[in-house]
Amino acid sequence: MTALNRFERPVVVQAGRHSSERIVFSINDAAAILLRDLHRQTVKRKVAMDACLQVLRGEAHPPAARRAFVAAALEAKILRCD
Repeated sequence: MTALNRFERPVVVQAGRHSSERIVFSINDAAAILLRDLHRQTVKRKVAMDACLQVLRGEAHPPAARRAFVAAALEAKILRCD
C-alpha cells in the first residue's frame, strides 16, 4: 500500500452492533467498508465511493476521500472516532 492511498489519521468504525471496532488506515479499507457494510444507497455513501475511486485513479487526494468517508460513516451511525 502506498503512502498516497493512506489517510493522515485513521478513522475508527464499528459496522455491526456485535462486531469489533475497525481502524481504517487507507482508501482501500474505506472502500471495502463502503461496499460491504453500508447497504443503504445514500448520497453520502455514493460521494464517498466516488472520492475513493478518484484517489485510486490519481485524480484526488486522500483528505477529500477521508472527509467523505467520515460523513458516510457518521450518517450510517458506524463512526466511533474521527
